[in-house]
Amino acid sequence: MKIFHKWIDTLYQILFTLISLYLIYLLLRYPSLSLKYASTGLMLWFQKMIPTLLPFMILSGIMIRMNLTEKFVRFAHPLLHRLYATSPNGSYTILMGLLCGFPMGARIIGELCQAGKLDREESSQLLAFCNNIGPIYFLSYVVPSLSIDKPLLPFAIMYGIPLLYGILIMRILPSVQSTLHRIGSPLIPASDPITVIAPSPTRSPSCPMPLLAAIDSSVLSGLVGIAKLGGYMVFFNLLNILFVPFQNLNKTFLYLSNCLLEITSGIDRGSHHLFISILILLPFGGLSCIAQTYGMIQHTDLSIRSYLLHKILQTALTTLCYLLIMLIH
Repeated sequence: MKIFHKWIDTLYQILFTLISLYLIYLLLRYPSLSLKYASTGLMLWFQKMIPTLLPFMILSGIMIRMNLTEKFVRFAHPLLHRLYATSPNGSYTILMGLLCGFPMGARIIGELCQAGKLDREESSQLLAFCNNIGPIYFLSYVVPSLSIDKPLLPFAIMYGIPLLYGILIMRILPSVQSTLHRIGSPLIPASDPITVIAPSPTRSPSCPMPLLAAIDSSVLSGLVGIAKLGGYMVFFNLLNILFVPFQNLNKTFLYLSNCLLEITSGIDRGSHHLFISILILLPFGGLSCIAQTYGMIQHTDLSIRSYLLHKILQTALTTLCYLLIMLIH
């Protein structure tokens, strides 16, 4: 078994070495195109992400550091707790993740988890559905780009599926599992270590920071976070150069590859060709979004693989919804 894993690791290294050499060749072979792709990512970051995300990053950071999150959701928490069985900080995550949009959901979860204000189990469950394309982005960029005349249905699907999915994994599945344990189901033995969920250890919530200290820390953290997101956008936009030598490939495949790498630039290139496909891929967000999410949670013990699986399942549910709509019409 060790030999097999060693062989896989060697193959993995060889593969990525070859891809890196191929990418370097393309950068030297197509310098103008490389500059164009990198500049596109940089401008999208500068014009879209900094103005829309950085203020939310700083403001949310201040509230977390001053222990104001529970007060912020005082009125919304009773309803959210009834639906999702969340703690007050969990309710804050749902609310801010929905309103602020990607990747604020993952960032808030990462910060609260590090501060000891969310345990690992709730953090993992919240990450599964609280990190989505934001409503402002959807209405101000996606809807005009796709020339959607009636955005209500796509909007409902875009946000209804994650919210219902959250109820499933936070309310229904834990209840079913608890019931099976209680009745001693032979399908899930009580002694099975996979099904025994021990409470996750948490650190004691930190003392609230003074206002100026919280602002200073939040500004610095926000700038580091937004700079990291900019790097991801530039890099994944640049990866579109991988397909330049294969322009004879099917145009639909090329546009889909653009969307899978970086959703914003993919929408810009393929909005007139992939109307339904783009709507289906929005919940997934593209590989750039997956990498950005990892950047937000890398200092926690949350699993990016688990997050990716949940995103694939929600994308599949979105596909099913649009297939049913097309069949009805």
